[in-house]
Amino acid sequence: MANSASGMAVSDECKLKFQELKSKRSFRFITFKINEQTQQVVVDRLGQPGDSYDDFTGSMPDSECRYAVFDFDFTTDENCQKSKIFFISWSPDTSKVRSKMLYASSKDRFKRELDGIQVELQATDPSEMSMDIVKARAL
Repeated sequence: MANSASGMAVSDECKLKFQELKSKRSFRFITFKINEQTQQVVVDRLGQPGDSYDDFTGSMPDSECRYAVFDFDFTTDENCQKSKIFFISWSPDTSKVRSKMLYASSKDRFKRELDGIQVELQATDPSEMSMDIVKARAL
């Protein structure tokens, strides 16, 4: 089911792994990439439940775009344990223009396939998805 605007399909594995992250908490994060040969969004990397936010940010390539979801656990000012699922669109300045355009045009369709995203972030360098920004957006 390719989208006429972007031509990108979403692999079933993307949806299944996202459901596992959301319902079973099987993963801390998932990164996704667009396979240009198959015109499909596919799973790139799965972060284990014990992985940290630093492990997640370290898994993002310096010069390639990615989509990602991160299951962020935090404590509110009222001392309540909470969790929010972030969708992060990673488009570093050093990536190719064609790649940035492809990811930008496919993002909304892909995001709609992942039911349960609570916060969205767009980042072009690591400072735009720092822990301080994530905490501020979660509260």
